[in-house]
Amino acid sequence: MKRYIYFIILLLAITACSSNKKSTEVGNNDMAQQPLGPSFDADSAYAFCTAQCDFGPRTMNSKAHDLCGEWIMNKFREYSCTVIPQQTTLTGYDGTQLKGTNIIASYRSDLTERILICAHWDSRPWADNDPDSSNWHKPVMAANDGASGVAVMLEIARLLKNDTTKINVGVDFICFDAEDWGVPSWSDAPYNENSWALGAQHWSLNPHKEKYTARFGILLDMVGGQGAQFWKESTSLEYAKEIVKKVWTAAKIVGYGSYFPEKEGGMITDDHVPVNENAKIPTIDIIPYYPDCQQSNFGPTWHTVTDDMEHIDKNTLKAVGQTLIQVIYSE
Repeated sequence: MKRYIYFIILLLAITACSSNKKSTEVGNNDMAQQPLGPSFDADSAYAFCTAQCDFGPRTMNSKAHDLCGEWIMNKFREYSCTVIPQQTTLTGYDGTQLKGTNIIASYRSDLTERILICAHWDSRPWADNDPDSSNWHKPVMAANDGASGVAVMLEIARLLKNDTTKINVGVDFICFDAEDWGVPSWSDAPYNENSWALGAQHWSLNPHKEKYTARFGILLDMVGGQGAQFWKESTSLEYAKEIVKKVWTAAKIVGYGSYFPEKEGGMITDDHVPVNENAKIPTIDIIPYYPDCQQSNFGPTWHTVTDDMEHIDKNTLKAVGQTLIQVIYSE
């Protein structure tokens, strides 16, 4: 994942690593729309993020990975989801055999009409973007780059269970595995886009249910970082332009438009690519873009040892979570 390919670079007076404030600006056509659904609890989502990090880095073939996977599945079951662990062996860029598990948790599995929300749950084994080269072979805690997306999904699942106003569409939460085993920057191996998003590639060709489909999909990647803004990702616009519009409009309605500016970033290799190309489900990627951040356009903690809970912002979790609640309840 996680390499921006630029078509158009829009560097407009934005402070990359500063705090965002709520925006209440909504276009004239959207003014009649009102916030829907329950209030997203950022404290709860933060706790879910912390709980994952308490296991340590969830790197492939590790005890922490396996224990955290069981914990995630049990939490989804607690929130009345039907859970399917899709276990498979994946091959890493270097030939390493990876024991992967895509976790599929379905809310209202009885309903035919469905929405897909997904994130990856594994940790990068190497902090190969750390400013200190002595850390390049250390694992990443992945509080933001992995745990934050799962945390938002768990909080949404908790809210859906407790809400007496039942929605009329099913929701499938998928935690993709082995997203972050892509070729490290220090390796002599050639860069290979297919070395990323291994779990999503497998699921997209082998869905958990035969002929599975959904109205649309939303991928959450790094949705808890400090100072994050989510620019419109190019692959998302190519495959699912109307879903991008739906989500960005929802953000404005619930007062978080400043986190979702009407600006286009670049193209990302991420889990949404095989979902679009193989599963044919129009899927977008909510992923941050820091145009002025020298360390990385994904933010200062991306693939570093500082991707920890100290750099998770509850306000960012709230902005993304409340936006998704609006999208779900608008269906």
